[in-house]
Amino acid sequence: MRVTRASVTVGDEVVGEIKEPGLLVLLGITHTDGAEQVDTMARKLHELRILDDEQSCASTGAPLLVVSQFTLYGDTRKGRRPTWTKAAPGSVAEPLVDAVVDALRARGATVATGRFGADMAVESVNDGPFTVLVEV
Repeated sequence: MRVTRASVTVGDEVVGEIKEPGLLVLLGITHTDGAEQVDTMARKLHELRILDDEQSCASTGAPLLVVSQFTLYGDTRKGRRPTWTKAAPGSVAEPLVDAVVDALRARGATVATGRFGADMAVESVNDGPFTVLVEV
């Protein structure tokens, strides 16, 4: 989502923060995701033209805050409780989240992160609001 600022807190500690306009990326990993999606996802996120004047993080140097978010794969079609069967287990998801962050940084992006598996408080000031779903 496009934000004017965003942060992630674990306990009393701010573990990731962007203080200027950029993107808050809630990154979900499913069972079919693998290393082959990493570079494509990083490129898409870095070059997505959704900032002011159809600019991207790549063209403006805007930062990204990447937060792992397995709940994006919650399935609510049956019953009253979501199931998480489509979310990849942590042992699969964590290295892929780290790889996307590394690929973004290799592209020259400024990237802050949450803490994988932690109980995180995510705070954001949406710009617009403007939220898109990016799938690769």
